[in-house]
Amino acid sequence: MLLLGIDVGTSSVKVSVLDAQKLKRVASANYPEREADIISLKQGWAEQNPEIWWEHVTQAILKCHSSGTYNPKDICAVGIAYQMHGLVITDKENNVLRNSIIWCDSRAIDTGKEAESVIGEKVCRYRLLNAPGNFTASKLGWVKKNEPETYRKIHKVMLPGDFIALKLTGNITTTISALSEGIFWDFSEKKLSDDILSYFGFSQDFFPEVKPVFSVHGCVTETVAGRLGLKAGIPVAYKAGDQPNNAFFLNVMKPGEVAATAGTSGVVYAVSDRLISDPESRVNSFAHVNYSLQNNSIGVLLCINGCGISNRWMRNLFGQALTYETMNEAAATVPPGSDGLLVFPFGNGAERMLGNKIIGAEIFNIDYNFHTPAHLFRATQEGIVFAFRYGLEILKAIGIQPEVIRAGKSNLFLSKVFTEAFVNSTGIAVELYEGDGSVGAAIGAGTGAGIYASPEEAFASYRPVEVIEPSENGIYDELYYSWKEKLNHLILTKNNNLYVSTYS
Repeated sequence: MLLLGIDVGTSSVKVSVLDAQKLKRVASANYPEREADIISLKQGWAEQNPEIWWEHVTQAILKCHSSGTYNPKDICAVGIAYQMHGLVITDKENNVLRNSIIWCDSRAIDTGKEAESVIGEKVCRYRLLNAPGNFTASKLGWVKKNEPETYRKIHKVMLPGDFIALKLTGNITTTISALSEGIFWDFSEKKLSDDILSYFGFSQDFFPEVKPVFSVHGCVTETVAGRLGLKAGIPVAYKAGDQPNNAFFLNVMKPGEVAATAGTSGVVYAVSDRLISDPESRVNSFAHVNYSLQNNSIGVLLCINGCGISNRWMRNLFGQALTYETMNEAAATVPPGSDGLLVFPFGNGAERMLGNKIIGAEIFNIDYNFHTPAHLFRATQEGIVFAFRYGLEILKAIGIQPEVIRAGKSNLFLSKVFTEAFVNSTGIAVELYEGDGSVGAAIGAGTGAGIYASPEEAFASYRPVEVIEPSENGIYDELYYSWKEKLNHLILTKNNNLYVSTYS
């Protein structure tokens, strides 16, 4: 019995096929080989074409099949993880009306600020758990104001995972978790937010049927099954945003448990049974995968937009033939602190943990006669680590006190430099697990389809492959405080004018 997990990321689509009984991955594939483009028509904008996501999903599944290690007809359920906060809008024929405005797009910040000023800080904090910011609701509000002809054609509003499920099944559903990440959910009233709908003038009909994360969201159609080599009628039984799904994959389901990821963006994700909100909206709270009307399971999410994308930019700067493994090896030849070189990885749009400011990426103290590419590689990874520590200080201020952090052994956590700097800077041990978000989506599919009675049953034999403990070396404290002092100066002195919401 096999399970198919699909992870629709910003850079690529990853799929995995899992043996449901052994909880072992039998094959996996990425598509495209080269990281997918982000369309940026103006500075601060970030879009992708949902139909391209679907093509990448198709190609990734077929590439996985080509391994020849399993029979595709033995796949009995499908799960989907997806990049969060993206806006997908379709007409009555399910045609996409415009590119998706994705998670790192900054254009709707002013729209969200105006909404918060009218709705009120108290309502946003205690009912929505977040300010509207530049989340999906604000992006939809931006479309209504700036693209009225497109807005008038809207039949349904979806998150990226809802769209991929639609392409697989022909059926449109969503989840409370998805609605909450879009800032459409009222946690106090436990329904779609009247405050958001009323302020923006959104029709309740825009929103699909709401189903549990672990449930049948539709079944694969005969046409799609024929194209993908699957059995027609198998269920799509799980949909979750990439960060709740990453936490699920790491068996982070109970209050006090914490997950991290260091992909295109960097995230720390803690589970709480309290309706936690940050007064300054620097971190955000959403419904976790096991949230229900009876169970307040809240995922408290700290996001650093400029994480792996900073590492990728550095690689591209020196030529795409350079591998991340080679970069990691080179970085390890440089001492902690990168001989005075400082990198601030904030060049991927507005950073929520910096108060939605756009300060851009910065590199300081370059010495042309001394610093080498290896220094830049290490300083970039250290700058990302220090951004994580900065965010963890915010989480601690609102009552999140992690004792251990779980992460997949992938992306930047493959780098010994990054991982050791992370644990020694934060003082928190890291448990690393084999797999990634596509494995989590496959396990979710098994749970939603009833193959596993519960997540506890699915994860009964789950164990980390590596545990990294902090050392007694306090050098990273000194390095971090120097970095933080410079960051605070940047925040105060940078021109933080945000992008005007206009479209041409």
